[in-house]
Amino acid sequence: MAKIAILNYIKRSSPVHELTGTTKLIFFIAWSVTSMVTFDTRVLVCMLAVGAVIFKVSQIRIRDINVVLGLAAVFLLLNNFFIYLFTPEYGVELYESRDLLFTIVGRYTVTAQQLFYHLNITLKVICVVPIALLFIACTDPSEFASSLARIGVSYRAGYAVSLALRYIPDVQREYRNISQAQQARGIDISGKDKLFTRLKNSVAILLPLIMSSLNRIETVSNAMELRGFGKKDKRTWYTRRELGRNDWLAIGFAVVILAAGLIVTFWDGSRYFNPFLRW
Repeated sequence: MAKIAILNYIKRSSPVHELTGTTKLIFFIAWSVTSMVTFDTRVLVCMLAVGAVIFKVSQIRIRDINVVLGLAAVFLLLNNFFIYLFTPEYGVELYESRDLLFTIVGRYTVTAQQLFYHLNITLKVICVVPIALLFIACTDPSEFASSLARIGVSYRAGYAVSLALRYIPDVQREYRNISQAQQARGIDISGKDKLFTRLKNSVAILLPLIMSSLNRIETVSNAMELRGFGKKDKRTWYTRRELGRNDWLAIGFAVVILAAGLIVTFWDGSRYFNPFLRW
């Protein structure tokens, strides 16, 4: 069975990996706020280009995160489908014009305004998701927890996030081991059997996985309790690093992206770029 990595920290020697967790967290927050607020296609296209450069510099390959990218693509398709299903002419209302391309049936028409709106929705997702995955893949979980504490988040919450990120590879490894053991016993979950049979056979994998996960959680909880975790209001972090020159440059770049994106977006009083505006 091929190994599938999902939301793992991938150690590489790149400028992105060398940045502190605090820097990467601040950059990700600024990037996310910009992409969520704006509906300006020009801003989104520029962010897409910058994101592609960052992705290239990080040395993270597409195949390292292809599973999550595939799930994001499915979500994106479903999102666009349901938007069109319930509001097939929302773009017409939004951009206050109507250029009909063709009619499918009844009220389901295809207009240039609706397609442009779907383009913006797609660009927003494409801008955010790869950078979010890049942030997780380039940040050590312990350093991520220390970065959360540094910006004021409770270290208990930060440690919970760190444990969750560390636990994901363990769950994947445990799933592969249980799956291989069950297949050796003749339980098949491949595409050869019917869907109902595969679902029934999957229970033979999920139940042991859940039980082993609960046992692991109990072990970790007992270990943390014996060591007095949570007794103090503050704690120190072994992985915490001071901000260097590259960190300040990256933070400054994030602030520039946020400021420029918001200025361009709200320059005319609306966060929607309207190329259909009639002068």
